[in-house]
Amino acid sequence: MPLPSHPGIFTAVERQCADSEPTPPLRLFDGSDRGGVPLSLVRARQLLYDRTVCSATRMDLWRQVAERARFVGDGSDWPTAVVWLGLPGLRKTAFNIASRCRAERSDVEAELVTCYLEELTKVEAPHPDPGGAVLRAACSRTWSVWRKARLEIAVDDVESAGGPRDEPGARGYWQADYEPITSRTGLSAPVRITVPAHRVEGVRLGALAQAWGAADATAGVGYSGRGRQVAKISLRRMGRST
Repeated sequence: MPLPSHPGIFTAVERQCADSEPTPPLRLFDGSDRGGVPLSLVRARQLLYDRTVCSATRMDLWRQVAERARFVGDGSDWPTAVVWLGLPGLRKTAFNIASRCRAERSDVEAELVTCYLEELTKVEAPHPDPGGAVLRAACSRTWSVWRKARLEIAVDDVESAGGPRDEPGARGYWQADYEPITSRTGLSAPVRITVPAHRVEGVRLGALAQAWGAADATAGVGYSGRGRQVAKISLRRMGRST
């Protein structure tokens, strides 16, 4: 089976477990042998994700996997093999997080493996679907980590970062320029804000100014011939989103 080209924990584990048969092996209790039938690592992984296999059989196998995860410090190959058995349930999430959050694939994989191993320690005997619960929890926790991390990512091009997004139903976007009169106090730098059209249409400039925290400075934008000009706001519709 060809291995992924990107570096990371998943690739390293796949290579390490290519011909591995850790002991004691997982056993299949199908009634043919009271002591269970020994399973190869490859066959065990097939059964763990085969929905046509009896749920009780997969449930028992996942419990055995959780037990093997505790085989540490004795030179056993099981800690790595346990990760290998979980890869089919983690790989899609790793791809989605890396692509949608623009995260390093190796970092995402490391977080997934950590969460997966931690969730295995919580497996309880009466749980009807321990494997599904472990994988769902590990993937959910990792998504949470990267959603928070994404909010903290700094960008060099602020204008581009605030530009139009490819959102369903968007029909172009609006661009507003706020240009205050130069003064020693208050807001003095021009501000350009770009938002999707469907968020702006039907909203008055006053509401926009309030939402952007510039309501106080723009209270007198409507020039009536008296007083002094404090700022100028221009709102224009730009081209369609691509």
